[in-house]
Amino acid sequence: MQEHVVQAYDYAKEWLGQGKVASYIPQLACANSNNLAIAVTTLDGKVYAAGDSEVKFTIQSISKVILLATALNDTGFDQVFEKVGMEPTGDPFNSIVRLETMMKKPFNPMINAGAIAITSCITGQNKEERFEKILSTAKILFDDENLTYDKYVFQSEKQTGNKNRSLAYMMKSNGVLDGDVEEHLNVYFKTCSILANCKQISFLGAVLANEGICPKTKRQLLTPFIVKVICSLMTTCGMYDASGEYAIRVGIPSKSGVGGGIMAASIGKMGIGTFSPALDNKGNSFCGIKAMEYLSSKLGLSIF
Repeated sequence: MQEHVVQAYDYAKEWLGQGKVASYIPQLACANSNNLAIAVTTLDGKVYAAGDSEVKFTIQSISKVILLATALNDTGFDQVFEKVGMEPTGDPFNSIVRLETMMKKPFNPMINAGAIAITSCITGQNKEERFEKILSTAKILFDDENLTYDKYVFQSEKQTGNKNRSLAYMMKSNGVLDGDVEEHLNVYFKTCSILANCKQISFLGAVLANEGICPKTKRQLLTPFIVKVICSLMTTCGMYDASGEYAIRVGIPSKSGVGGGIMAASIGKMGIGTFSPALDNKGNSFCGIKAMEYLSSKLGLSIF
């Protein structure tokens, strides 16, 4: 397996220099576009890695998996999916168009509007308590009791996140979002700013690949039903408006983030994490997708 990971790294490295780091969140523009890492966690807890696998980055939209798991545990399936749909969309991840023209609630939990709606389902006395509930879930699923968030990225997102603010207030006017909009956004921005490395997101992938069972302790961390919901949505919606092409080229349930990470769950086999901050025009890691294409082909991981 280590040889396959190194080969995937070497293959993806050929595309370094392609794509651009996210700049609409100013703090993300500071990322090193030459960073590249690949990690695999097998279902027995073994980890194989190449490249900058210890470098921490903000998980950004990979956090949507954490948010969905927390909300489903906290308030249940019916309440969550009263707020959000289950269908893919061909629009960009931060689009407001369909909230205005087609339906009042977001199409799915893997786009920004959907994740903000799901954030509103997570209960607590205040925004600090609600975020701590999400962070506790993340600590378990990333296997890191010291997990924290990047305060500078959080402040940068909070100060410049006007598109997300527009989505939230549109949902408020549509009757989808209850409560204090700014509090929901505060929790959402902070969750996007959680720091992890490539090995840790591959661990999350392995939990999902193993029907919610921890690769190390064999403890049930997520119910099989929650895993089914998450992996189904990752397959159809996890790579934004590139999800269809990604399903054909890679065919592994995956979730990307504009911080440069991709987390994938090869069901019954392994979890995979890739990290490279330069993004394609859909907001997915350019080299990360190349690494995923290589591993899927080489190891026969596609579910299709």
